[in-house]
Amino acid sequence: MIRFEHVTKRYPDGTTAVDDLSFEVAEGELVTLVGPSGCGKTTTMMMVNRLVEPTSGRVLVDGRDVAGVDPVALRRKIGYVIQQVGLFPHRTVLDNTATVPALLGWKKSAARARAAELLDLVGLDPATYGSRYPAQLSGGQRQRVGVARALAADPPVLLMDEPFGAVDPVVRERLQNEFLALQATVRKTVLLVTHDIEEAVRMGDRMAVYGQGRIEQFDTPATVLGAPATPYVADFVGSDRGLKRLAVTPVTEADLDPLPPAPEPAGAPAPVPLGTSLKDALAALLQHDTGRLAVTGDDGRPLGVLTPEGVHRALRRASAPAPEAAAPDTV
Repeated sequence: MIRFEHVTKRYPDGTTAVDDLSFEVAEGELVTLVGPSGCGKTTTMMMVNRLVEPTSGRVLVDGRDVAGVDPVALRRKIGYVIQQVGLFPHRTVLDNTATVPALLGWKKSAARARAAELLDLVGLDPATYGSRYPAQLSGGQRQRVGVARALAADPPVLLMDEPFGAVDPVVRERLQNEFLALQATVRKTVLLVTHDIEEAVRMGDRMAVYGQGRIEQFDTPATVLGAPATPYVADFVGSDRGLKRLAVTPVTEADLDPLPPAPEPAGAPAPVPLGTSLKDALAALLQHDTGRLAVTGDDGRPLGVLTPEGVHRALRRASAPAPEAAAPDTV
């Protein structure tokens, strides 16, 4: 859906913000761009909607070079969420959310109906919040409105620049969870810029770790944490990357020990479903002293128990290199 082909951005003073960048984001994929300030990640994202023009190379969206698309028309078809939200202070929440559909020529009733639908989807009752103004909302609520506004015209691509950076850690985690649940429903193609490695790991289907103007590694969070491609990546993701991997490694049947012959004792932790992250499973395991945690299948039937040894096995499995593909047959 989004493709960068040898893209470079060089400014008149000689600064190279992005240097020969090539990568692709699949349709419906959420890719996080993570790195220190000034590494080029925001410049990369802004070249998708032509807020920044590349010096050389091409950026394509759905197979079309964005350089050949009118920038105003392009931006109206790409959702854009920023840290400061950018809501119009003199317009109600409902009218803010309906902004892009209105610009695209939707009838007012249709635009407002779509806005109400999106507000409800992000957890803001339009009957309660639709008539309010941005100043009457909390930071987290304003951020939800920003997400709803970006989705209002049903764009295939969503650009997010530090979208949860302006709220406190508790609200940030809740917004991240809510957005991931929303993404599971709407399946947009998302580029999310962040300087927070934990957010990049938690949110991304894949993540691009930036050095200075270049991507040092582009892979799944589990692979980046388990097998950093360079010393720079290893240093950036941190010496506690093994702990970070807990959040992106699911519990599988291979990690379980057989069910004990006797029923679980009173006070044993409540079971968790297969696919739960090791982080959440370990947190439940550590709350009790039984040393094991029951894991259930989709039908609620117990499949086995997770132990500390099982957690260790799962982490080793997650960090094991993928087997090499077999060589093609030759004639």
